Amino acid sequence: MRIAMVSEHASPLAALGDVDAGGQNVHVAELSAALCRRGHEVVVYTRRDAPGLPDEVSVSDGYRVGHIHAGPAERLGKDEMLPHMADFGMALRERLTDWRPDVVHAHFWMSGLASVLAGRVLSVPVVQTFHALGTVKKRYQGNADTSPAERIRIERFVGNHVARIAATCTDEVFELVRMGVPRDRISVVPCGVDVSKFVPGGSADPHRIVATGRLVPRKGFDTIIEALPGLPDVELAIAGGPPSDRLSADPEAMALMRKAEDLGVAERVRLLGSVSRSEMPPLLRSAAAVVCAPWYEPFGIVPLEAMACARPVIASAVGGLIDTVVDGVTGLHIPPRSPHALACTVKNLLGDEVMTESFGLAGRDRVVARYSWDRVAQDTARVYTRARGAQSTDQLFGEGL
Repeated sequence: MRIAMVSEHASPLAALGDVDAGGQNVHVAELSAALCRRGHEVVVYTRRDAPGLPDEVSVSDGYRVGHIHAGPAERLGKDEMLPHMADFGMALRERLTDWRPDVVHAHFWMSGLASVLAGRVLSVPVVQTFHALGTVKKRYQGNADTSPAERIRIERFVGNHVARIAATCTDEVFELVRMGVPRDRISVVPCGVDVSKFVPGGSADPHRIVATGRLVPRKGFDTIIEALPGLPDVELAIAGGPPSDRLSADPEAMALMRKAEDLGVAERVRLLGSVSRSEMPPLLRSAAAVVCAPWYEPFGIVPLEAMACARPVIASAVGGLIDTVVDGVTGLHIPPRSPHALACTVKNLLGDEVMTESFGLAGRDRVVARYSWDRVAQDTARVYTRARGAQSTDQLFGEGL
């Protein structure tokens, strides 16, 4: 099968470099590689964000990356890209005309808009993965949400005009149905983890917990710091944000350290800055437990990586974390934004060696069985087949019947 991946702001090349990138970059890179291993031909289309980038790059994992000119050839924030999506969509249509795919898989809402418009002209079915929904972001961030005002309306349009939606978790399915997207167009296909790189091994520090992710308020790192006064023997290591030599100028990093100082726990908080993909497995294995305490989380790859390393996970009972972390089996759920509940849970878990070990073993088994990228690629290919069948039906009987 010829597969066109569209990821307007998250290039898979960033996920394969030394600097850790966001979950969408990793998802697109790993899924593309796994699909190639299954014999498919994959080209990933992303916006050109630097001058001099070639039109197309071949990646050692088997797929190709096509750079599309839309807007200035420089890095832009996601929320600045919508004005350039018309140009992106037209250039994408030209690329797809030259290289006729069997299916287009769009990642994020702006990629979905461009792909729907291009796919309609070319009669190519589109599968959509949102990765995050504007309705959820608006609910939790309120006036702090910087998304374009058109986002929710466009997401609803995309959801109702693609052949299939590959939702990453059950919570997203409920949200899409509330938005008016037909349930029978939605399949659940989670994110995955590289089970050959994230493996058990080494010894954990019994007094260390690790948290990792982008340094943004919704990730809940402040909640973990607020729990530390109730955990006098515990050290917290946080990986994420800019390189360590630039942390002192990062507003969120400075805010977290001020909070730690105010609470008298600064000597037990280590901000590591960005950590490369190769350094992430040993970091997770160094922890007695990995803590994921976001206010909300569309999916969350970190718990899977921790479970693959046979480390127990303490996670907020939100979004995709409800699906991935099985409460009382692979880890423990806590309410979001509750430092007291987190402190009690960490204390109970770290004080029970049998529970810690059993959660780790169960987590590894669950990831290998359900969340390897090869399994995710298999499930995704099945969605593509259904999308192509839906497209054929539409052509025979008229779209929407």
